[in-house]
Amino acid sequence: MKIIITGSNGQLGNEMRVLATKNNQHNFIFTDVAELDITDENAVSEFLKSQQADFLVNCAAYTDVNKAESDTEKARLINAIAPSILAKNCQKYNTKFIHISTDYVFDGKTYTPYQEIDKTSPESAYGLTKLDGEHAIISVSENYVIIRTAWLYSSFGKNFVKTMATLGKSKQEINVVFDQIGTPTYAADLASAIMEIINKTEQNPESFKSGIYHFSNEGVCSWYDFTIAIMQQFNLNCKINPIHTSEYPTQAKRPAYSVLDKTKIKTEYGISIPHWYESLKKCVQLLKEEK
Repeated sequence: MKIIITGSNGQLGNEMRVLATKNNQHNFIFTDVAELDITDENAVSEFLKSQQADFLVNCAAYTDVNKAESDTEKARLINAIAPSILAKNCQKYNTKFIHISTDYVFDGKTYTPYQEIDKTSPESAYGLTKLDGEHAIISVSENYVIIRTAWLYSSFGKNFVKTMATLGKSKQEINVVFDQIGTPTYAADLASAIMEIINKTEQNPESFKSGIYHFSNEGVCSWYDFTIAIMQQFNLNCKINPIHTSEYPTQAKRPAYSVLDKTKIKTEYGISIPHWYESLKKCVQLLKEEK
């Protein structure tokens, strides 16, 4: 199968590059903004027309949650308008579309894991632009999978795990919020889930079920718990102080609770999901080997 990856220089895009070497039965075309401007409808149309791909996986996103509050137009362009352009042209050229969304579409005011059918109510510009992207895709496409994820990290790029490891090596103590609850997601696990959907579709085209799905690692923790685990894995003695969200104000409001219910993706695609702690250990091991 021919598979286009957009946003291929980001965390998830790089994990898809790793998987491409293990799935060499497919033809992967990796693009980032230099190869394809996904906000340019003519460029996207010409590209998809020339490639005639089976799948397009959109890993591109505006992910600076705080900056999105002031840079809303750019966030909307990348998170809402570009997915609409991609989805419309995928529909036009018979290419199945996989798009990544976020837990920020929810307000975080519940205390049971969010299902795909639960009411969305984003409280940040980032969450709003991502939700608009979802709506745009659904309005123009019949062959799409939207995967909402949360707390993404990887051995690639900038992310919470690498930031905490750096701080843990340079500071004696740091403050981390304990009252935001969710689940970390190792981008390599999300990439594997995407490949599983593609491979199962290749084996049986009828198995591709359009819709919204949730994917994060299994388990639940706070950012404080996650940081404690990161320090343990890196063998760092930095003291972690639990603080309230109100003590660490940010431009964008974060969901206080954003645990995702993964029953649907496990049922529809038979995907097994590792616990967040086991995946963290794998990522840290890779980071240690890079030193």
